[in-house]
Amino acid sequence: MNAAALYQSALASLPEIVVVIGACMLLILGQVVRKKRHDLFVWVSIAVVLVAALFTLVPAGGAGPAYAGMFIADRFSVFFKLIFYLATLLTFLLSRKYADFEGIGSSEYYVLLLFALSGMMIMASATDLLSIYVGLELTVICTYVLTGFLRRERRSNEAALKYVILGAVSTGIFLYGVSLVYGLTGTTQLDAMGAAVTGDPVDPGLLLAVVFVIAGLVFKVGAVPFHMWLPDVYEGAPTTITAFMSVGPKAAGFAVILRVFLNPLVAESNAWIVVAVLAVVTMALGSFVALVQDNFKRLLAYSSIAHAGFALFGVVAGGTDGIASVMLYLLIYAFMNLGIFAAVIMMRNGTSSGEVIEDYAGFARPHPVLALLMLLYLFSLAGIPPTAGFFAKFYVLVALVARGHVLLAVVAVLLSAVAAYFYIRIVMLVYMREPKRAFEPALTPMVGAALAVTAAGTIGIGLFPAWFLRLAQQSVFGG
Repeated sequence: MNAAALYQSALASLPEIVVVIGACMLLILGQVVRKKRHDLFVWVSIAVVLVAALFTLVPAGGAGPAYAGMFIADRFSVFFKLIFYLATLLTFLLSRKYADFEGIGSSEYYVLLLFALSGMMIMASATDLLSIYVGLELTVICTYVLTGFLRRERRSNEAALKYVILGAVSTGIFLYGVSLVYGLTGTTQLDAMGAAVTGDPVDPGLLLAVVFVIAGLVFKVGAVPFHMWLPDVYEGAPTTITAFMSVGPKAAGFAVILRVFLNPLVAESNAWIVVAVLAVVTMALGSFVALVQDNFKRLLAYSSIAHAGFALFGVVAGGTDGIASVMLYLLIYAFMNLGIFAAVIMMRNGTSSGEVIEDYAGFARPHPVLALLMLLYLFSLAGIPPTAGFFAKFYVLVALVARGHVLLAVVAVLLSAVAAYFYIRIVMLVYMREPKRAFEPALTPMVGAALAVTAAGTIGIGLFPAWFLRLAQQSVFGG
């Protein structure tokens, strides 16, 4: 790579460079500042993300391939990076008070979040299986550590251990698939892989390679049968990290899935049949198992599994409409899921963890405005009109029907009705039961800002869904 190409590549990846340099500077700052300055760490972290977002929206270099075709800065990657910035910024806002309660407000906490963000950004722009792997590992290694950040809690340690073991297995499966692809096509670049098989019968070895690559990727989004880690990790991790993982890494996983699954090699292997089965089973398991949960974080873990299954229906639909529906779904999911997690985090104070569902009984009596926000997020997660969550599901169903998958659309609607029950159950608990205890939510200005942003996003997209859908459609692998 000559100097000009290297310079152009550096410009294309400038947002990633900003985040990595910012994380390193914050790490040094954490060693220099003697007293614990949580506010300083939060504001520096927010500043780093905002600068990266500025360079993403106003790119220093033109869109196009970089690093010898392993990386690309296009509208598709920009759309996903904005979701990552949203998830990370809201996590920073929610972490300030929560970190004090849990005693985890060190600079390393914010440094790891920034490094995880850089990994997700690489995943969104990666156009080579090896660059996908680099971004994937950078993300999951940071989340391994963040999951076990509550070092004195046994369940946090257990969750981190399970995550590491199962994550290592999924990574091995993914790399084995990559090695098979390289051995059979002579390349790991997504475009070159498709060109290597266009017009020829798909080799059985390539089919096997596709299966391994798919298995490695669906683990990252929590799809069945690679979902086992998710409930325990969500429950054991700090709640702010659970909120972050439920949106950021999941969206990054779908960004990779969309690039990989729309490759001619995967398309010619009829992989959509496998994805359709995974979508149905994933949504069914997440919806039915969530019905019996009494821990809020575990319920949201199975909710996350169910939503991953619904988003996979958009992958099955494919085409511009199918991809755009998944992208819009993930954007809406970021607002409504981070919103409901903000409510859980807000309930963490000196006397309450905010994790037991029964503890929310009668919450609407003393705090009607906060209860109304919870109702908004829960109704949106359930897909009840006219919330943004309804349009997220609606456009996926439209894409399915347009492709002739009417039966899958019917199944998706029926499973959505099942999933709606456990969200409405919480609403009934909040509004229809007598309070069992005094409520002292930790409603700080930062938590209030996070609630305001998530509520505005949930309502705003619900009011103008067509505009956001057009934005997603224009971002589908556009320059």
